[in-house]
Amino acid sequence: MHSTGRLLAVSDLHVAFPDNRAIVAELRPESPDDWLIVAGDVGEFAADIEWALRLLRERFATVIWVPGNHDLWTHPKDPLQLRGEQRYRHLVELCRGLGVLTPEDPYPVWTGDGGPARIVPMFLLYDYSFRPPGAKNKAEGLEQAHAKGVVCSDEYLLHPDPHPSLDAWCLARVAETERRLAELDDGLPTVLVNHYPLVRQPTDVLHYPEFAQWCGTELTADWHRRHRASCVVYGHLHIPRITRHDDVPFHEVSIGYPREWRRHGHPHGLLRQVLPAEARS
Repeated sequence: MHSTGRLLAVSDLHVAFPDNRAIVAELRPESPDDWLIVAGDVGEFAADIEWALRLLRERFATVIWVPGNHDLWTHPKDPLQLRGEQRYRHLVELCRGLGVLTPEDPYPVWTGDGGPARIVPMFLLYDYSFRPPGAKNKAEGLEQAHAKGVVCSDEYLLHPDPHPSLDAWCLARVAETERRLAELDDGLPTVLVNHYPLVRQPTDVLHYPEFAQWCGTELTADWHRRHRASCVVYGHLHIPRITRHDDVPFHEVSIGYPREWRRHGHPHGLLRQVLPAEARS
């Protein structure tokens, strides 16, 4: 029996901001069959992440979460002081306790409007390969960023433990995700979900090009073609829009910080319908 609901997506809720928390408190489905993809950056504190995901899971038929960098921070004011892989695994178990799907769970199949399609939540991180102009390697890219004063807080709050570096953790995540994708043999189209864009082009509009190195990896540049993507869902950039790459729609679905949405509004609404491919709500 097919669902009559919609496949919706949102990211970068940043519920530590009271105005954003108020927005999340009002997010509701139109149908009891609506699914919601949450593409990372719910908050910096484990209790805030739990509050938001619990609320959304109570309202939506299915909730699918992928971690953003803020979710994985070890913030000095968070009572949960787990780092790196341990923090990620803790959040995965928190989600499982709430009935929220994660990148560690079997990939669900959406059978509603625009389906069937397999939803593929991914946790891939970044490897500093989106380097700024003129930088030949990671060290030069970071040197440029520090010189410009454009340094992501990840450098201080996101720890790779037990991996030797964030780029090493990224490589491990890419390898594991590719292995799982290669095992999909049903031929269904996919909805690829990651906190970061899978291709570099969306970062070309960043005001500070130095920031792109914290926004993804070149290793995923062809995944939307290789893995039959009907669409790609991501956040992180706080530039909500729809772009097309090889005719595949890429949905940046972030709410962003209050100073941003007060200036630009939410041009595509708070919840983006991502299937069917021509959906633009």
